[in-house]
Amino acid sequence: MNLGPFQPGSASTPSSQIELSVSCSNLSDRDFASKSDPTCILLVPKGGSSTDEWIEYGRTEKIMDSLSPQWQTKFVINYMFEERQMLRFLIMDIDSERLTKLSDHDSLGYIDCSLGEVVAQQSKGFLRQLNKGNGTIHLQAEELGTNRETVTLEFEARKLDNKDLFGKSDPFIEISRANENNKFSVVHRTEVIQDNLNPTWKPFSKEVRALCNGDYNRTLKFDVWDEDTGGGHDFIGSFQTNLQRLVMGHGPENTYEVINEKKRKKKGAKYKNSGTVMLKSFKMETNPTFLDFIQGGLQVNFTVAVDFTGSNGNPQSPQSLHYKDPSGRPNQYVTAIRSVGEIVQDYDSDKMFPALGFGARIPPTGEVSHEFFLTLDPSTPFCAGVDGVLAAYYNSLNSVTLYGPTCFAPVINHVANFADAYKKDASNYFVLLIITDGIIMDFDDTKQALVRASSLPMSVIIVGVGNENFSEMDILDGDKSILEYRGQKAQRDIVQFVEMRKFLTEQGGWNKEMLAKDVLAEIPGQVTDCMKQRGFMPSLRG
Repeated sequence: MNLGPFQPGSASTPSSQIELSVSCSNLSDRDFASKSDPTCILLVPKGGSSTDEWIEYGRTEKIMDSLSPQWQTKFVINYMFEERQMLRFLIMDIDSERLTKLSDHDSLGYIDCSLGEVVAQQSKGFLRQLNKGNGTIHLQAEELGTNRETVTLEFEARKLDNKDLFGKSDPFIEISRANENNKFSVVHRTEVIQDNLNPTWKPFSKEVRALCNGDYNRTLKFDVWDEDTGGGHDFIGSFQTNLQRLVMGHGPENTYEVINEKKRKKKGAKYKNSGTVMLKSFKMETNPTFLDFIQGGLQVNFTVAVDFTGSNGNPQSPQSLHYKDPSGRPNQYVTAIRSVGEIVQDYDSDKMFPALGFGARIPPTGEVSHEFFLTLDPSTPFCAGVDGVLAAYYNSLNSVTLYGPTCFAPVINHVANFADAYKKDASNYFVLLIITDGIIMDFDDTKQALVRASSLPMSVIIVGVGNENFSEMDILDGDKSILEYRGQKAQRDIVQFVEMRKFLTEQGGWNKEMLAKDVLAEIPGQVTDCMKQRGFMPSLRG
């Protein structure tokens, strides 16, 4: 178990990180002309323990044309012995990435279970029938080690068997690791090389923890397949190795015969192999963590940008999203600012934050501005802590006229200009929180600004308030596909989008802890990805 740092005089809850691998067999076929394209979505109870309402925790990649998918995406979740942690595994046939609501797709079934049940059955493996159809779900759980190394591997093959009648095989490799119960879980798939019996696949990087959970002698199985667009891939052959051997790098130690046992039995002594696979290159690096950079002096600079467009409603009206309730109940903007700001401010030494507004007519002339300071005084743009940000927010509410339209690009570019000054060192990182109620009117300019910002030490969090349809925001959040503008792709994913309404409690309040967790979940990874891409390591402090 990873106990974490020892801090005398404090308290902590013992927990382990559990990695869940998911596969299914015999799923129902919902597609007319082909097989289903399943994705597994993990849901957790919205209220913590009550299962009346569920929220999404994560999802796997989509497997095309498969009724027995093995997903390489894993779910990592904290396991606490003293709690009954309920989980829902929902299998969906995803028809189109343009459809953002789960109800737009076909359900292939689901199961509800506790994490404890999954962990307890690992000696024989956890199997359960889905609630509809004939499908079965298979779950593998394993406690994660603390290994912090990443390996980059590149493979090539020679003289693979040709499985196609017309043309040549379209090969790819599927890598699986042996689990503690001697079953295998997929950890990586290479891309498909079309029409080639001597392919060289692109280099790929995997954390050692994900590849073999730090056990260098754990068996890794390499299955070589010929892709079939209908999902029934043709098996070429396989071989086994381990990381201890792969560390030796390119050479005869890492040249493997691809063996197809059925073909060997059929041909007997005449059979040699179905080709060979060679490790072309190998590199191992130690991954610095987010905390390594923080402890090395990295400053996280927090900027908030508030939507003051007219669609929020008259601030004097109780129906307005900007309404200041005399009873003291915070509106959604205040809740988002406080939930996120109270966490981020701990990583900023001076706790002085610039706070922006957009979409309002501002004094003294009443001109429309999409980039103004909430203090309404350019000479004093900074606010002292979260309380200072909220004071400036209320000051603006009483001084501006809500107007429009909703434009994001100016505030993104505002923060990007500051981040640009620190792109050559690892001293500062910038987090922009945009809180908005509406549909973006400068969508192309926003995409262009985000693609530019993706090369800078910067992240953008977008919190949607109110009941608008925010489906467009999923395009900006690069979890499903890389954001691009006119053919130029973002260098990394820097956007996280969440909807406030998902965190409304049954009592009519807001679950601030869950909101903050969801909003900030990707920031540590985005920071380390940024520093790694730019070749920076944490500063050493004595």
